[in-house]
Amino acid sequence: MTEIDALGAELLALAEADHAAARKGLSDDPADRLAWRALTARHGDRLNEIMDRYGWPTARLVGEEAARAAWLIAQHADRQLDVQRRAYRLMAAAVEAGEASPRDLAFLEDRLRVNEGRPQRYGTQIAGVEDGRPVPWPCEDPDRMDERRAEVGIEPFAEYVAKHAPA
Repeated sequence: MTEIDALGAELLALAEADHAAARKGLSDDPADRLAWRALTARHGDRLNEIMDRYGWPTARLVGEEAARAAWLIAQHADRQLDVQRRAYRLMAAAVEAGEASPRDLAFLEDRLRVNEGRPQRYGTQIAGVEDGRPVPWPCEDPDRMDERRAEVGIEPFAEYVAKHAPA
């Protein structure tokens, strides 16, 4: 296995562990929540090391699934804004070069903005649920939110809400 193959496999393993821990991290059990925080911090640290060595792990470098795994790790590095900011900058350059997903970058941008206490742009981050419907965190220029979503390949917010509303 080459070094790059091993990197791709590692990113996939980190994402798998993330998914498993995320389910527990949403529980009311403080131990589960602490474990989730510790795991996302370790993963954020590792992503930072990967970015030191390789820049943004693009699909061309590590494969589509592993690149998506790197995005997920950045997305969940909520307590490591330096890692999220760096990932955003590197991923934005990769999008500009046609090497990363504008849709994924939009989700990361919104996540970072919410974590920084700023309005999001695309309405991808949900603050809560009212009357059984997802409500986004504040969004800049909300009248243009669906236009911005369309530009990066995200469905209109009403369609998203309809898919996630209780039956």
